[in-house]
Amino acid sequence: MAVEALRRRVNGWYARAGRDLPWRAADCSPWGVFLSEVMAQQTPLARVEPVWREWMVRWPTPGALAAEAPGEAVRAWGRLGYPRRALRLHEAATVMVERHGGQVPATHAELLELPGVGAYTAAAVACFAFDIPEVVIDTNVRRVLARALEGKAFAHPTLTRAETDLARRAMPAQRHTAPSARAEANVWNVAAMELGALVCVARSPRCDVCPVADLCAWNLAGRPAHEGPPRRGQAWHGTDRQVRGEILHRLREQHRPVPLTALEAAGPDHAQVIRCLDSLVADGLVEPLSRKRFRLPA
Repeated sequence: MAVEALRRRVNGWYARAGRDLPWRAADCSPWGVFLSEVMAQQTPLARVEPVWREWMVRWPTPGALAAEAPGEAVRAWGRLGYPRRALRLHEAATVMVERHGGQVPATHAELLELPGVGAYTAAAVACFAFDIPEVVIDTNVRRVLARALEGKAFAHPTLTRAETDLARRAMPAQRHTAPSARAEANVWNVAAMELGALVCVARSPRCDVCPVADLCAWNLAGRPAHEGPPRRGQAWHGTDRQVRGEILHRLREQHRPVPLTALEAAGPDHAQVIRCLDSLVADGLVEPLSRKRFRLPA
């Protein structure tokens, strides 16, 4: 009963307070949903939306993206971070053309077979693009369930079987047979994520405006401190990630091969720049024409 009350309350809150994002529109194509889910991994939605809109104008279908060089996907990725996702999107679009008639596959199993698609992305696309009530678990959902149902400040550092079982129990029991339960389950998936993104945030949760504050086990227990391993944010300045990003930025700005001398200033340490450049080549994000000239993959 507590889970059902939680679900109803969160779904009602989402109907009033959920963000109006373009990939949530009823007329958004499955390809648009697929793009949004890949782009939004570890990236704030405010940064995703303008890039998503640009991609949908330039590449409104998988076939349109697959027809371009993979380097164009990397170029258009801009500063979203984790640019290997751009290559995986291009690879997935190519597979959609070759195996699925240029369409996003409509089953969870087929989605899992696409390059770069893991359990979360397959479940999310199945749910949000094709109305299949899969269990969708991201960081926000894990945090909401840990606090509301288990009384913990944070979920385990990595997804556990117990968390997966908890998320499955939070879904309507008859979601695969009853149309009303199916609809409720699909709304719950996005509503729980939205609550975690806007209210039940990692730092300074907004319990004063939370729609389930009176049901939340963590809040009712006095919001006890986290007892697990220390949670550390990711460093950025001076890291290989920063240098790799600067190298790609310099390559994106040019539509011709870039000499090594123009890339060497991407970081303060020459050895680090060369190491990062070599790793980008190994990842397929940079194509060497020689040891002195480089470009995005053609």
